[in-house]
Amino acid sequence: MFTRVLAIAAGAVALLVVGVLIAIWAVTYHPDPLEDVPVRCSDRVPMLDPGRAVKVLNWNVQFLAGKGYTFFFDILDGSGPDERPSPAAIAHTLDEVARVIEAEQPDLVLLQEVDDGAARTDGQDQLALLLDRLAPAYACHASAFYWKAGYVPHPRIRGAAGMKLSIISKFKIEKATRRSLPGTEGANLVEAQFTLRRAVLEAWLPVAGGGPSLVLLDTHLAAFAQGSDTMQRQVRHLHDRMAELDAQGHPWLLGGDLNLLPPGEAYRELPPGFQVYYQPDTELAQLYDRWPAVPARSQVTGPDRATWFTHFPNDPRAKEPDRTIDYLFHSRRLVPVDAHVRREDTLKISDHLPLVASFRHTGGGPKRRRAGGVHPCMPIRLGNIPLRASSWSRQDRDRAPERATAQARVRAIFS
Repeated sequence: MFTRVLAIAAGAVALLVVGVLIAIWAVTYHPDPLEDVPVRCSDRVPMLDPGRAVKVLNWNVQFLAGKGYTFFFDILDGSGPDERPSPAAIAHTLDEVARVIEAEQPDLVLLQEVDDGAARTDGQDQLALLLDRLAPAYACHASAFYWKAGYVPHPRIRGAAGMKLSIISKFKIEKATRRSLPGTEGANLVEAQFTLRRAVLEAWLPVAGGGPSLVLLDTHLAAFAQGSDTMQRQVRHLHDRMAELDAQGHPWLLGGDLNLLPPGEAYRELPPGFQVYYQPDTELAQLYDRWPAVPARSQVTGPDRATWFTHFPNDPRAKEPDRTIDYLFHSRRLVPVDAHVRREDTLKISDHLPLVASFRHTGGGPKRRRAGGVHPCMPIRLGNIPLRASSWSRQDRDRAPERATAQARVRAIFS
């Protein structure tokens, strides 16, 4: 009799566990490794003209929270005092983001941390709200979620999550896809269901007159992942995709918050309390070694490198922007003609600053590799001073400090 009761109890517990797991699966997000995402365009959208420069703005808008907060995840041990921005702060930041975009007038906008359906921002579709404030010329857009859950049981959240990558374009987007990035390994089965699903949003823009489409890639790499090989695997995924597009003959542009320092002295120049987020030898070196970028290697290692800082942490210890972690990598079929970080009126909008660059299409095939550089004959902006790339000093690409002791891995829902 007792054995039978135990068997019944064990069966009931097993059913309960299975039911809980099914419920968790039902409220969390499980995208395919590669899937199409909707593209929305108004009527009669022009196609990209390969004969003119195209201007790009890349920006992590931090779910329109503004800079008045230190969120719990802004401190490594999760002790930040704030859990969400106020409705007034969101409304003000929304207007500010729209103001900057209208002032810069980029042709293409790559955004990260755009909330949609999240409890912390009252369920807003922030992209829709932003588009309502932009000119009708921004006629096409596509988005891909990388955090989505009907309910997150974290004690500082306890509500729905929804955050996406978004691309806005003045030109026709032909198709868009979501490509999953490698995730953080080692999380337990339940915790893993609520973590961010890092991804690349890929948008294809056809070119007037025919020829290979321009491919835009928008991404936001992992944070709090040191002590694991997550960053190496995610960068390798980007590397392989960029190489694949090169082999196919497509011009491409990758932008995003990569959460990685550039080559050079950036790691050693950070205070020790901030070094824990990074490796002494940046994982980003393999991209700089193969493709040109904005900012270029010579800019992030030169005497004016502070003009290229893009991150102003919410951690109270940070008093101003202190590192570069946002980038625009591009194929050699695109040549930068102007670039800058817009700083003067954006320090209170987000914990990231907008990175802006203009490119021309070379019209040619693959170019000889120039590690981390730019076209030698085109002017580019260093702070507020246009310089020729050919006038910059060449940095030692093989500089590599001794690796520090591996940092203890931070297991966080935000990895």
